[in-house]
Amino acid sequence: MSGLLIVIIALALIFDYINGFHDAANSIATVVSTKVLTPFQAVMWAALFNFVAFFIFKDHGVAKTVAKTVHEEFITLPVILSGLLAAISWNLLTWWFGIPSSSSHTLIGGFAGAAIAHGGLVAISSEPIIKTVIFIVLAPMVGLIMAFIISLWFIYSFRKGWKPKVVSLLVMTIVCYILAQYIETNPENLKNHYDNYLSNVVLESKNLKWLLMGTIIVTMSIFTMILGSLNTARATHYLKRFQLVSSAIFSVGHGGNDAQKVMGIITAALVCDGSATSYDHMPYWVPLACYSAIALGTMSGGWKIIKTMGTRITKVTPFEGVAAETAGAITLFLTENLKIPVSTTHTITGSIIGVGATKRMSAVRWGVTINLLWAWILTIPVSAVLAAGCYWLVSLFV
Repeated sequence: MSGLLIVIIALALIFDYINGFHDAANSIATVVSTKVLTPFQAVMWAALFNFVAFFIFKDHGVAKTVAKTVHEEFITLPVILSGLLAAISWNLLTWWFGIPSSSSHTLIGGFAGAAIAHGGLVAISSEPIIKTVIFIVLAPMVGLIMAFIISLWFIYSFRKGWKPKVVSLLVMTIVCYILAQYIETNPENLKNHYDNYLSNVVLESKNLKWLLMGTIIVTMSIFTMILGSLNTARATHYLKRFQLVSSAIFSVGHGGNDAQKVMGIITAALVCDGSATSYDHMPYWVPLACYSAIALGTMSGGWKIIKTMGTRITKVTPFEGVAAETAGAITLFLTENLKIPVSTTHTITGSIIGVGATKRMSAVRWGVTINLLWAWILTIPVSAVLAAGCYWLVSLFV
């Protein structure tokens, strides 16, 4: 390995660490604001499940998408270095002001901006950029709609009578049917179940991801079947326990989605340096290091952003916390399966807005939300301009 490559890997892991504490609010803001966990307990909980994602997300589709944002012939070590410097600068700036901007889009914008400075617009691969830009809007909208639907489902389940129970039973039946169909059409996912210990089930990432999401929805369905028979105090007690599960699942999605972006950058650097043969042959230590870095960063917390996410957008109750985290997790799992790098920040913010909108539209503090939207829109272009400036400086010395 060259000295410059070692510097790039170190900076990439530093960015992953910053990503962790910058985005800690995504996973823990609701559990802290509802007082289910103390801030210290919450960051430890989220960090644990950030790392658990290492054992679940094995296809690394998002990492490959990020690595191929720039055409291979235009990827150089100075380009990657400049992109990382810009991404780290913007992340620290937004963290300082408590703005929950996207670390993912910061990294992609920095990588693209440095490549444009190096080779012009032809250096950019349009397909992954277009997908990323589209999902700046779609990811929070999907999270918002799903959170709105889940919240209404919970509210309806509080009613007495048999109708809410039938709805929950119907949801559970549909989910079980979809999982059964998936397993039936993908029998290779379950082959050698007993002979080959965990390699074809636990380490088959697509299989486990859908089983996890199916399990949480079925569990929610069972829980909603008994909500109508509980008083408010008992329901809140159980919802707080359930929020631990939903926040854990969201943390898994957060770790699996965000760590992969840095994995893609490091792999691109290794290929450029000749230390790896292709993007499909990622060294084992790369995902291990990235998941460890983001988990450590989450343990450090990001208290200013946690305040914005947990209290300033809308007041969140335990049942709304469950709805927001579950909706966010489902969105992240879906987009990861599509190999699209989305912002976990945007996703959970949209989900929180969705649960707030079920009460009344005025329950959402739209002034705060509009400020966040401006930060989201500006992240990629600002990061790209910063990276272009960094590339000019780096090219003077490298």
